[in-house]
Amino acid sequence: MKTNEVKACVIRQLRRLQVLPEPQRRAELAELRRGVGRQPGDLPALWGALLADMPEQLQGSNGPSKAEWAVYTALTLFALHQQGEAGVSMNQPGRTLGGAVRQLAKKTAAGQDWTESSVLRRFNALATADSMPEVSHHLRGMIQLLRREGIPLDYPQLAEDLYQYQFVDGAPNVRLRWGRDLYASPTEKTKENELSLIHI
Repeated sequence: MKTNEVKACVIRQLRRLQVLPEPQRRAELAELRRGVGRQPGDLPALWGALLADMPEQLQGSNGPSKAEWAVYTALTLFALHQQGEAGVSMNQPGRTLGGAVRQLAKKTAAGQDWTESSVLRRFNALATADSMPEVSHHLRGMIQLLRREGIPLDYPQLAEDLYQYQFVDGAPNVRLRWGRDLYASPTEKTKENELSLIHI
């Protein structure tokens, strides 16, 4: 199944980054950040991060494929999220986009009802975006807010979501999953994940 392969591509790249010596990891993350908001393939320096270990069936033949968009967007946004975070990974398995946005909305509500937060208006704009450039634009703003508050995200899951989001019949399912995660009560597993950030 292609969604699993997309997720696996991001996992491999994150693991590869994790084991690099610190100076090289910082340099590669800085290079990836240059790609935020750009189209996959625009920057030759990022071809390796995007295409290394990507199965041929996920690659496009004329322009970026849906899988390339998903992997590229997830990796460049991870690099943005990771900026300035030495020793702690902003990739946290199980921390879905909806769950992270919920935590962000609650954290920034300033004593008001979190469901009235401006964060949710931004999230709604993201969830109704019609194209990958538009999704990438709205996600960039959301990731900057998550970074500011130190809230991690599951980037392989984000890549899977972004891949599915690009299909007419997949986008409604992704939106519903994000909504469920946004309004779901935190589980014990989520609470455990909050206490055990992965160190890089």
